[in-house]
Amino acid sequence: MGPVLAGVLQLLALIGALALVHIPLGNYMAKVYTSDRHWRAEKWIYRGIGADPNTEMRWPAYLRGVLAFSAVSVLFLYLLQRLQGVLPGSLGFASIDPDQAFNTAVSFVTNTNWQSYYGEQTMGHVVQTAGLAVQNFVSAAVGIAVAVALVRGFARSRTGELGNFWSDLVRGVIRILVPFSVLAAIVLVACGVIQNFSGIHEVGQFFTGHGMGGSQQWNGGAVASQEAIKEIGTNGGGYFNANSAHPFENPTPFTNLFEIFLILAIPFALTRTFGLMVGSVKQGYAILATMATIWIGFTALMMWTEFAHHGPAFDIAGGAYEGKEVRFGVGGSSIFATATTLTSTGAVDSFHSSFTGLGGGITMLGMMLGEIAPGGTGSGLYGMLIMAIIAVFIAGLMVGRTPEYLGKKIGTREIKLAACYILITPALVLVFTAAAMALPTPGDSMTNSGAHGFSEILYAYTSASNNNGSAFAGLNADTQWFNSTLGLCMLFGRFLPMVFVLALAGSLAEQKPVPATAGTLRTEKPLFTGLLVGAILIITGLTYFPALALGPLAEGLAS
Repeated sequence: MGPVLAGVLQLLALIGALALVHIPLGNYMAKVYTSDRHWRAEKWIYRGIGADPNTEMRWPAYLRGVLAFSAVSVLFLYLLQRLQGVLPGSLGFASIDPDQAFNTAVSFVTNTNWQSYYGEQTMGHVVQTAGLAVQNFVSAAVGIAVAVALVRGFARSRTGELGNFWSDLVRGVIRILVPFSVLAAIVLVACGVIQNFSGIHEVGQFFTGHGMGGSQQWNGGAVASQEAIKEIGTNGGGYFNANSAHPFENPTPFTNLFEIFLILAIPFALTRTFGLMVGSVKQGYAILATMATIWIGFTALMMWTEFAHHGPAFDIAGGAYEGKEVRFGVGGSSIFATATTLTSTGAVDSFHSSFTGLGGGITMLGMMLGEIAPGGTGSGLYGMLIMAIIAVFIAGLMVGRTPEYLGKKIGTREIKLAACYILITPALVLVFTAAAMALPTPGDSMTNSGAHGFSEILYAYTSASNNNGSAFAGLNADTQWFNSTLGLCMLFGRFLPMVFVLALAGSLAEQKPVPATAGTLRTEKPLFTGLLVGAILIITGLTYFPALALGPLAEGLAS
């Protein structure tokens, strides 16, 4: 079997698996967020935190819950890292420096999971499991909660109430993420992913290029359990520096495909949840079709760029193998790279810096779209709904009608909030990239010069501002400048958009429904799906094309 055919078959198998779980998983999540019943374990948590899960919140109160919980999480994780040197289970590792502790705390709380450190050489068992793994669960649940609040804004009328943040947070963890992660971890352990609390082992006799010799230090850890929620929650932070290219995290081609499935399952299924909660499954299918069109298109384009042969070496290898794990091949690496950058995952099974110039540009463009195809857990859905509002507004301008979406008028307030949402991340990316290139010190972190060096910095700020977390290998980001500025990008890129999403949800919930007429745009039809795809690509292209032209496009066209 040729490598191209193998890649296509993997993609088809993945699509089939996602189709099988789409309806049951989407139905289950809709039931979770519409049920009036509280589980016993949830009641214990509510008592412990002093929350009343039955109290409805307007958007300012919901936002205060999101920000307060996240602020406490950042502080807790920061202190845990700063105290690592005196904690049991630290494996002898020292406490984390203040700037890196800040960067890592912000990274995991914002669901970014950017890592400017070597995981197996820096973090002990306590920080990995009690700190980073816990944030993998709750940060993902926060994203889903905000998405559900926006969906309620569309579904409800003549009320500003969006539900209860604490109830949505706890249910997301207890009823969705924990059970799903337990099942996934069992599969991963059965397939060879490690799960233990062993210490550091000295392993010797490696081939050094001149013969056998030398040694390495390997340590174990609760990897399978963290790997499961890392992918399910679209987090992406690896237990080891090599991330999902490490055989302890991702040992076989099957686990590679399974982890891609875990990344995509919840974001795609949330479109079904959305359709059920707004009372129109067809609306959910329209959003699903938009996400799937972009995802399949990007995956096909990535596979084409990486399989395209440029000379005898590529012909012999069957594609661009530099920086790719031979266990997964070009096809598996291309599917993984597209999935992880079109979502907010950031996990890698290959080094994106070693992709072809155009291939690296595709990973960057996937993040620049706003990670909405299908996007992160929750963040993908609310990002796509914001773009749907923009597309409806554009259609309204073309026909001279007041735009409407799901029976709600899109007026001045709504379009201003949507516009602010889509402007935040491009401003962060472009301003900080320009500052890093203009100042003398940040440029010293670039391993490469020219277009590829510029791409390293552009990728870093694109990844941080969009809460992705992957990186172009080669940039030394463990400096005070990058730890601080990337941390700020992660904070602003996560929480400022949530402010506008929740404000928009409150505005929509206060409206009374508008009856559909003969002139109403049918947003469940293929025509709207095409309009939405076009709007996403055009808006992103107009925003980022000059920066892309200086980096990956220049590199790709020159090769």
